[in-house]
Amino acid sequence: MHENKVALVTGANKGIGQAIASELAAHGFTVLVAGRDLARNEAAAQRIGGTARALELDVTRADSIAAAALRIRRELGRLDVLVNNAGIAVGGKAREGSLAEIRSSGVASEALVDDIRAVFETNVFGVIAVTQAMLPLLREAPAGRIVNLSSRIGSLTVVSDPAFPMRGIGGVAYGPSKTALNAVTLAFAQELAGTAIKVNLACPGHTATDLNGHSGPRSVAEAAREPVRLALLGDDGPTGTFSNDAGLIPW
Repeated sequence: MHENKVALVTGANKGIGQAIASELAAHGFTVLVAGRDLARNEAAAQRIGGTARALELDVTRADSIAAAALRIRRELGRLDVLVNNAGIAVGGKAREGSLAEIRSSGVASEALVDDIRAVFETNVFGVIAVTQAMLPLLREAPAGRIVNLSSRIGSLTVVSDPAFPMRGIGGVAYGPSKTALNAVTLAFAQELAGTAIKVNLACPGHTATDLNGHSGPRSVAEAAREPVRLALLGDDGPTGTFSNDAGLIPW
């Protein structure tokens, strides 16, 4: 059994994921920097330093997820925190884009179903698959924590408000994928309510990342605050919540 607490962060070789991994490493965790590209993961682990390790993990491939879980079991024997950060904004080869591209790719009457499916494959089904694979390890932790990265764009209450400035940007792909993720997170939280595992959603805010063409006003360090807070919750902390660093977000 590895002596340090262990955290797995998906999509952690850049942007918000790397910032979350860096903060958890600073709190003494052995952090697994996970992503599809092992070379980029290794470079990010070196930037983070300490006991950070690279882990190849494609959240859309069952074989990759199984191999990652087996490696964690064999090499570390524990998992205390899972941060499901990996996500895409648009389908197809791009996976990322400007706000205008995200909006145009999600127009309900025109969006390609295959592109919508690709967004859900990463943002929803990938989270389910990774969480299911890592749950046996998290169940063995004294106080397991699962943090899923969502968005206010996934809040039906928020996006139905005519005054919301980003209304319509989520379209029929990215926004609904986050709405679905919120429901999935609640399902896990409710199932695990009688255990030591807490499951929560964090909105990092409109952050300058590759995902949105660096259009956001927030830094990745600011975006990492709420996910890290939820990853470090004490025994008296909540489960099944949706929040940002300003407080709870309506469903």
